[in-house]
Amino acid sequence: MIIEPKIRGFVCITAHPEGCAKKVADEIAIAKASSIESGPKKVLVIGASTGYGLSSRITAAFSCEASTLGVFFERPSSNGKPASAGWYNTVAFENEATAAGLYAKSINGDAFSNEIKEEVIQTIKEDWGTVDCVIYSLASPRRTDPTTGNTYKSCLKPIGSSFSNTSLDTNKGLVESVSIEPANEEDIENTVKVMGGEDWELWMEALSNAGVLNEDTKTVAYSYIGPEVTWPVYKNGTIGTAKLDVERASRAIHEKYGIEAYVSVNKAVVTQASSAIPVVPLYISILFKIMKAKGTHEGCIEQIVRLFKDRLYEGELNLDSEGRIRVDDWEMDPDIQAEVASIWPSVTTDNLREVSDFDAYQKEFLELFGFGLEGIDYSQDVEVDRPIQSLIS
Repeated sequence: MIIEPKIRGFVCITAHPEGCAKKVADEIAIAKASSIESGPKKVLVIGASTGYGLSSRITAAFSCEASTLGVFFERPSSNGKPASAGWYNTVAFENEATAAGLYAKSINGDAFSNEIKEEVIQTIKEDWGTVDCVIYSLASPRRTDPTTGNTYKSCLKPIGSSFSNTSLDTNKGLVESVSIEPANEEDIENTVKVMGGEDWELWMEALSNAGVLNEDTKTVAYSYIGPEVTWPVYKNGTIGTAKLDVERASRAIHEKYGIEAYVSVNKAVVTQASSAIPVVPLYISILFKIMKAKGTHEGCIEQIVRLFKDRLYEGELNLDSEGRIRVDDWEMDPDIQAEVASIWPSVTTDNLREVSDFDAYQKEFLELFGFGLEGIDYSQDVEVDRPIQSLIS
């Protein structure tokens, strides 16, 4: 069938398998260019099919020559409809890894559940014995507690007072004002349950109890802080509260299991998750223009290669005062942020493309779903039914 992008809200509901394969191949080429000889060799990536999680799996495999086990929750094709982008990304990754002689297996299911944890542990025991790196990169709007069976939904809200600022309607290219009412206590608690550190702790507890961690195992969860303009709805809002709980979890994991456990604060990039956060798409559009002009712009793969090579395995961690790894350092450079702050008040719908790189934002958003990639003929029929080679479940 011929597949075209169909956007609803902040998500594209279609994905192009050949475009996804091209995007994965492009990331692999970047990872191959940076060999990390002292990197990990047996890597579990929880949330491995898109964004920073996918880039982590690619970096582990093609920079470190590691065996990888990926966990995700993606939709296969059915009734002639395309699969999700994450499914096609994994198809492409496994095909490339197999061709390179690398171990790659995948598990598709609810990573919050005990059943998926047990399946992962059994696979590690049978195939590896132990794992030396665990990347936690889940981004989900809801979570079912595996003990109580209660389902929680996260939300994007400020805390204490309402929030109003300039935002961007990415579908229409309109700069407009946005107002968000403050969260109540239930909103905060639910967001922490979904996006906080509890599930990361449960994963590490399960892996430790099963004896599949060793003294050299490292685990990393991803976070974001961003500039002050986003703080009311992010750092100081419900998500920020959840991210503080992830930092708490990193300390608890280190104390309980004696392994290195870090929170990596990464740069703002175009992802499905970031597209849904008010103010952030406008900030990213301005940021991209400035960082590209200075030659410091990075996407997911460049960030994760730098994290693995320069911080985790071959360089200095350079932890901040809160014990976090900061690979958002180029983004948060004072000169960069000063330029963002000077442009922000003057942005209008009319000058949006002049003062920001909104075109690049839109392009990268479509590329997440396999559209707009060079060398792909989107007028051609494609087969949508693509199996993941080593899918365990």
